[in-house]
Amino acid sequence: MDLNLLRSLVTVLSFAIFIGIMAWTYARANRGRFDEAARLPFEEPAAAQSGTARGERA
Repeated sequence: MDLNLLRSLVTVLSFAIFIGIMAWTYARANRGRFDEAARLPFEEPAAAQSGTARGERA
């Protein structure tokens, strides 16, 4: 097997994996999970919402 053939096969395989990841990312079935994950940094922790994060009593 020629080294250039091996390099070409690795390149084609890598491109195929990239296209597969992109298709999985943009699939409509995953949209809800990705939207939820995108909002995580902006959500308050449950303890902070209830006022018990700093030891305050309700």
